[in-house]
Amino acid sequence: MAGRFRGRRLRGPSHPGLRPTAERVREAVFDILGPRVQGAAVLDLFAGAGGLGLEALSRGARRVVFVERDRRALELLRRNLRVLGLAEGEEVRVVAGDVRAVLPRLAATGGRFDLVLADPPYAAGLAVETLALLVRGGLLAGGGLCVLEHRSTETVPAPPGLVPLDRRVYGDTAVSFFQAEVDEESDEDEPRSDLSGEL
Repeated sequence: MAGRFRGRRLRGPSHPGLRPTAERVREAVFDILGPRVQGAAVLDLFAGAGGLGLEALSRGARRVVFVERDRRALELLRRNLRVLGLAEGEEVRVVAGDVRAVLPRLAATGGRFDLVLADPPYAAGLAVETLALLVRGGLLAGGGLCVLEHRSTETVPAPPGLVPLDRRVYGDTAVSFFQAEVDEESDEDEPRSDLSGEL
């Protein structure tokens, strides 16, 4: 990891069925995001052992909500939080449950995020549904970003309310970047389409 927790080693899943984001992909994503992580409210979906969300915290995110349903992954995530000296509270929240059930609950409580990191299981076909749920629940702040990891052979269309910004391919993995549209009647800042990484 870079930043606050630089040099700290985290535990990743070692059992079948869980696929952590490759380190080189994680580093590439955060190099592309650059300073947009600073001070951001982050939602880490299909969080696994928490690698993406913890990287965001390390790089200056204000708070991270982790969503994961697998019991073994949740144990690893909570262990990694302990290793980093993080307790659940204002800065970190862990929500156990299926993303499709949790997102409507977060929306009902007025949850809004500047950055959503989503790494759904490739074989589950959840990429499009996840984007639709984010838009339906208004979970992305105006101009906020969703970073979606998916199979490189898959092209994920942007639902109404999201604008595709970029797509990068790393072997079998693709990462697509989407930005939430800004409601013209809202007081939110203009959307920021700048991404730091070069093609």
